[in-house]
Amino acid sequence: MARRRSPADPQRRSGRRLIAAACALGLLAGAGDAGRAALSRWIDATELPPLAVATGTEVLARDGSLLRAFPVENGLWRLATPAQGVDPGFLRMLVGWEDRRFADHDGIDPRAIARAGWQALRHGRVVSGSSTLSMQTARLLERGPTGDWRAKLRQARVAMALERRLGKEGILGLYLRLAPYGGNTEGVRAASLMWFGKEPTRLTPAESALLVALPQAPEARRPDLPARRTAAEAARNRVIARAEALGLLSAEAAATARAMPLPDRRRAFPALAPLLADRLRRAHPGAPRIETTLDPALQRQAERLAARAVAGQPAQVSAALILADHETGEILAHVGAAQFTDPRAGGYIDMTQALRSPGSTLKPLVYALGFDDGLIHPETLIEDRPAAFGRWQPENFDRRFRGTVTIRQALVESLNIPVVRVAEALGPARIAAALRRAGAPVTTQGPPGLAVVLGGGGVSLEGLVQAYGALARGGRAAALHVRPGEMRELASVAGPVAAWYAGSILAQHAPPGGRAAGRVAWKTGTSYGHRDALALGYDGRFVAGVWLGRPDGTPVPGAFGGDLAAPLLFDLFDALGTRATPLPPPPPGALTVPNAALPPALRRFQPRGTTRPADPVAPQAEPLAILFPPDGAEVELTQGRLVVRVRGGAGPYTWLLDGRPVAVGSPDPATQLPAAPGWATLSVIDATGRSARSGLRLIGPG
Repeated sequence: MARRRSPADPQRRSGRRLIAAACALGLLAGAGDAGRAALSRWIDATELPPLAVATGTEVLARDGSLLRAFPVENGLWRLATPAQGVDPGFLRMLVGWEDRRFADHDGIDPRAIARAGWQALRHGRVVSGSSTLSMQTARLLERGPTGDWRAKLRQARVAMALERRLGKEGILGLYLRLAPYGGNTEGVRAASLMWFGKEPTRLTPAESALLVALPQAPEARRPDLPARRTAAEAARNRVIARAEALGLLSAEAAATARAMPLPDRRRAFPALAPLLADRLRRAHPGAPRIETTLDPALQRQAERLAARAVAGQPAQVSAALILADHETGEILAHVGAAQFTDPRAGGYIDMTQALRSPGSTLKPLVYALGFDDGLIHPETLIEDRPAAFGRWQPENFDRRFRGTVTIRQALVESLNIPVVRVAEALGPARIAAALRRAGAPVTTQGPPGLAVVLGGGGVSLEGLVQAYGALARGGRAAALHVRPGEMRELASVAGPVAAWYAGSILAQHAPPGGRAAGRVAWKTGTSYGHRDALALGYDGRFVAGVWLGRPDGTPVPGAFGGDLAAPLLFDLFDALGTRATPLPPPPPGALTVPNAALPPALRRFQPRGTTRPADPVAPQAEPLAILFPPDGAEVELTQGRLVVRVRGGAGPYTWLLDGRPVAVGSPDPATQLPAAPGWATLSVIDATGRSARSGLRLIGPG
């Protein structure tokens, strides 16, 4: 007899089925969780290739623009992405073409894999790829193959590990540095500089599309080769079409992009200030970026001017120049050689650093020391007549003598005898020490002699520019530098009045080319045998120096500083445009009077220890000396006054602070002088013209 089914049986069977289904789903979920955990462990265990991608050293201008780039060790041009970033339009076009779901996947794109597999089954060949940008980056890191399935699996694993380690931004940064662009060029920045001559921070749609298309077949699509331009244009236009379809470009913008011509040549990488850049790279090995104070516009103009200056000159003639801000010491333009790429002209030698004869360019510094010591004034009379200094009998450049002249005339006409007379009174050791303080040490074979002031020693162009910068800064030297934030004050070379005297004389010298005098204080120099032609000058803010000659030191017949170097110097100042700054007015205490109104001791130069023929006062038996304050002393001022006392000599006395007369015709050996805190040079001149000096540090009350 059949058993009668209870109404509850179907419910029990349904419950059992639900329980079984739930158990099955639980088992599947558990298996899925276990699989995901295993996959996660597999990804985490991935051994990644080195992620530190070497990039070439970049030397940057003061505005961050590229002056010169260097390849990495194997000669590969690979540069870091610019600090300002890459054009956003290029990035959108890249993702739209290579990996539209880049922002959503974890390194592999299942939809792209399914699509590529279905298309391959349907067509019997590979129609589209499935590699994501992350997988492409993995392949570029490991330099792996593209078609092998084992390689694809490896790239997928590395891609997922990179996603966890670096994130999307890090992966994109690696791709932008590693994408191949043919030959020895990698990365979008190097490619943009090579094909378009500009940074990839702002690209046109046509430029962006070409940079997206090239890495897929960089050699087959080279636009600079006529046989491959068609392939390059077709690939670029496919990228443009995709961008239009995705709404990244309007129809009008896409049509304009397709109409743009392709680049037809590879451009050279920037190489501004090449010798300086190479020196900085050697000084900072491994530095990815080296910042400088160079002004890129002035640097380009300076290099053009230097190249123009040597054009048409005899073979192997080169040029070097420096332009700096003398207030800060920042170098704004630097040309070490006019023909960097020509080894026959010594293009590899930085002539701003080479020791060469300064010719007559040290004369203003010698006179400034004389002004500071109270030996001379611009209107002081001095003899330009044949004279012997030991066994040395110097002559003027033109072998003519002018007789009695003023110091002003002697410097303007660059006469030799007067400056040697002043140098003899100062002493060669004193002059050499002052040049060292100014950052322009003179190299001689033995102890410096008087011939140093006429070019008998070696000085670098950079040192001369620094010394002239000291005159421009009122006698206070500042070290020239090319790295930001490295300003360093050097010692005082002369007082502000003495420095202004020298500059006021140099400014009245007529410039070349019919330019008006008074804008630039300048001086030229020509070394013995016409081996070096020099010009140095400054205005109220800038100081510059120019050298022309042959780096190997052979003569250049007929080369004169005034003919060769001076025009280049003034062209450089003209390049400043509206930034040119007038020379300063006379400082307080400058004595701008004719010779007849000078204190008697300053009317005619007389070497120390001699008596003027027309002077009725006989010299004292005891030599002139400053009794108080002694040399090197620190003295506290009393109500802005300095107590001084002289011993010996013959009154009346003239007292000077930093070359500025502060007491004229004082009859007593002791007196009080008005003074201010700071370093100062105290000088006294007696009625016979003898003088003495002390270097002091004056301290205010409290």
